Formats: sequence, structure tokens, C-alpha cells
Amino acid sequence: MILVLRALGVGDLATAVPALRALRAAHPAEPLVLAAPAPLAPLVALVGGVDRLVDTADPASVRLPGPAPRLAVNLHGRGPQSHRALAALDPGRLLAFANLEAGFAGGPEWDEDEHEVDRWCRLLAWYGVPADRRDLALRRPPETGMPAGATVLHPGSKITAKRWPSDRFAALARKLAERGHRVVLTGTAGERGLAARVAAAAGLPPEAVLAGRTGLGELAALVADARVVVSGDTGVAHLATGYGTPSVVLFGPVPPDRWGPPPDRPRHRVIWAGSRDWPRWDGVGSHPSLMALGVEEVSAAVHEVERVVRDSGAVAA
Repeated sequence: MILVLRALGVGDLATAVPALRALRAAHPAEPLVLAAPAPLAPLVALVGGVDRLVDTADPASVRLPGPAPRLAVNLHGRGPQSHRALAALDPGRLLAFANLEAGFAGGPEWDEDEHEVDRWCRLLAWYGVPADRRDLALRRPPETGMPAGATVLHPGSKITAKRWPSDRFAALARKLAERGHRVVLTGTAGERGLAARVAAAAGLPPEAVLAGRTGLGELAALVADARVVVSGDTGVAHLATGYGTPSVVLFGPVPPDRWGPPPDRPRHRVIWAGSRDWPRWDGVGSHPSLMALGVEEVSAAVHEVERVVRDSGAVAA
């Protein structure tokens, strides 16, 4: 059995897809078990190749019923807590980044500035397991009844600093609706109030607010068939990458070269104000790098990714 630890969120799982696929290809006959939070189960099914999900919310405590794994792979972080949790399972072998605090010196060194997809591909390559960082595509979800062709705006993020101001999302929603977009607003149950405020300010009907009304599988289906997705640097952006759905991703304070979509895919646009000496920030609300992004700039990016789609369709025809 191969046990992989990735006890994080939607975007984290999506960026680990190439590494998971590489492990599946390298060990086709062995059960592949993923230690990750149970709510990710619908997305795990869309990744494919994972035989079992072990509910793991705390990377420092991995509970695995049954025998010790032949191979344990730390796709969670650099350690030491995650390293120790996997070592406690007494695996036949551990694949992980070097961490002297955890008593593990056998792996490659961690690179803080590395893209999250490349990080895990490099880890596996160091151990002789080739991984293709382009292998990000997700399986199509089953029919869920979600509207096809909607423009998805996702104003929330679990990290407040990564949220573009809600009044700008509202202005963008109004502008896109005037251009004929069917705008819907997504988010978690805790972000339903935020989405409702954006919808009301944009003059959208209450049924446009899907935040808190979609499970992860339904969200994936909505994104897979969306006209375009606009979000901050959060999980829904990675779903758009996985489905090749046109997207505009607003970055700040983390640069896109660590978490952004592949730069060679013109259907995806990132907007980032760059690295600079920003004004003093008290840690409340949106980071200044996101405050620097204007509605017209984002609207123009939406128009540009739609033009790319139209042009690619014309070429294909």
C-alpha cells in the first residue's frame, strides 16, 4: 500500500494532481490511499487513481487502520510534524523533503519560491518517479443540475488578505451582466452573506447566489461548464485550470509564480500588481496589492480570455 499525505484544501489537492498521477503510474498494482479531509471526497473522485480516502484533518495525526504502508509520501509540507506523523506509521520507506528537526535528511531541500505544482513533481523526481506538471486535467463530474454557461464570480477566500473588495466584485458583476453574462456567485456557507451583498449591490436576483448551496461536486460541475470564472487565489481558480475553463485570477499578496495557472495557457489570465513596498497594512481586509487592482482592468481581462476562446474556436472550425 502507498499512503500519500495531503491534508489541506481544494486548491492544494488540485496542485498535487500531477504528483498523485505519477505515483499511480509508477505503482499501478498497489492500493493508493490518500490522507486528506473527508469533505474533499468528491474532488478526489475527479482526480482518479486514488483507491481510498482516509479522513485526515490534522497532518500531525494520521490514523491508518490496518498494516503499515510499504511507501509513505509526504505531499503535505516540509515537516517536521507531517514527517513525524508518517514515520510513526512505520512505513517501509518515506518519500519527503529533508528536515533535520524531524531526523530526516534523505530527501531534497525545500525551495520556498517554487511553484506548488513543481514542488511535488520535483520531490518525486528526486526519488526516481517522473511526474508531468502539465497533467492537471480533472475528470468531468457527473450531471448535477448546475447551470451551464454561467459566469462564476467567487468573491470569498478563507484568507481575508486574498479577497478583492466586495464592492469591486459587485461593480464587475453589474458590468458583466450588462454585457449579457449570466452571473452567479459561489462560496462556502460562511461566505453566503458576502455573496448576497455582492449580488444585491450588483442588482442580481437572489437566485444568482449559489454560495452555500453547492457541494464540492456541484461546484466542480458548475466550473467545468462555466463561461468564465473570476476569483482570487483560491480553490475555485484551480478547478478552472483543471477543466480548461476560461478564468481570471486576482493575485495578492502571494505571487502567481507560486500558485498561478500554467503561464502557457492563454485561457487563463492572472492579474497581479507585482512585488513592491506596499503601504503599511494593519492585517485587516484586503491586502494593498489587491486594492491596487481596478474593475476596468479585471473586466478587460475577462474580455480578453473570451476573445481567446472565440479565436481558438474559429481556428478549429
